[in-house]
Amino acid sequence: MFYQFLYPLHSEFFAFNVFRYITFRSAYATVTAILICFIFGPPIIKKLKALGTGEKVREYTPEGHARKIGTPSMGGVLILLAIISSIILWGNLSDKYTMLVLIATCAYGIIGFFDDYLKFVKKSSKGLHARFKIITQILISAAVTLYIYFGPNRTAETTLLYIPFITQPVIDLSFVYIPFGVLLLVSTTNSVNLTDGLDGLAIGLVIFVAAAYAGLCYLTGHVKMADYLLIPYIPSSAELTVFCMSVLGAGIGFLWFNAHPAEIFMGDTGSLSLGGSIGIISLLIKKEIILIIIGGIFAAETLSVILQVLSFKLFKKRIFLMTPLHHHFELKGWSESKIIVRFWIVGAMLALIAVSTLKIR
Repeated sequence: MFYQFLYPLHSEFFAFNVFRYITFRSAYATVTAILICFIFGPPIIKKLKALGTGEKVREYTPEGHARKIGTPSMGGVLILLAIISSIILWGNLSDKYTMLVLIATCAYGIIGFFDDYLKFVKKSSKGLHARFKIITQILISAAVTLYIYFGPNRTAETTLLYIPFITQPVIDLSFVYIPFGVLLLVSTTNSVNLTDGLDGLAIGLVIFVAAAYAGLCYLTGHVKMADYLLIPYIPSSAELTVFCMSVLGAGIGFLWFNAHPAEIFMGDTGSLSLGGSIGIISLLIKKEIILIIIGGIFAAETLSVILQVLSFKLFKKRIFLMTPLHHHFELKGWSESKIIVRFWIVGAMLALIAVSTLKIR
């Protein structure tokens, strides 16, 4: 909004020229998202408690999780409020990539919201039916991928697949890009959901991922830096820096209340929307494979579940004491705080390694 209404006045008031700078708007988008969480966090927590959205401990979880009973969930409402408000104020609302990510993030969030609403408010034991939940995720992911594939911003780079450490694209996916994009988005969306099992674990990792992608978006959308680093130049991607920093700010603000011991959980409302936004950004800036490094913890959590299921079905043996992976370490005797901090440390290292691959090519 500021960009649309104030920047055009820069010829009369030179000070308004500052709104053209993505770095300026990104910084204040971060601050805005944090402040919105601080301001609206307490009343939203109070309202969610009044609605009876208290967390239920799932079967077969470590005993220590019993203390989490009654902690309000659906905190993703606060995260989405912070992101949307921040983008409306500081984003370029005429940018197609920004609007695509914002709309799709809200769409994933709506799926999560109805799932949380049925589970916590209507006291349904399972929320949305699993099949309906995955089908709606596939539909949204397909709509996003088809827009990227057929949309006005498509370029010769759109279907090319790049991998870390190699300058040139390894393959042109052509029409296979569509199922590839759908699979990536659905996987990323659910990987954040699986990781959201300990106080602050998932949102802390999202902060690191958002920071890494903010840097990648800015570099990819800067013609000189992209040329210097030998990465594909995508003009519209620079504006996504503002979105990434809004996610980072919302993550920091939410962590204030979600830190151990948590006052609120994000629920599917938050995990699905955040996972979806990360996946979409990776597609838009042609950094799909590097997501495996940046979101390495999310990938490990998902892989642990897949391996556990396959091992049990094929050999009737379990690889881990419990999945997702963070539960395995709980049963190994690690305290919740230690698991969270150690996973954060690994997540931060992976984010730095991923960004460093731009120079190691």
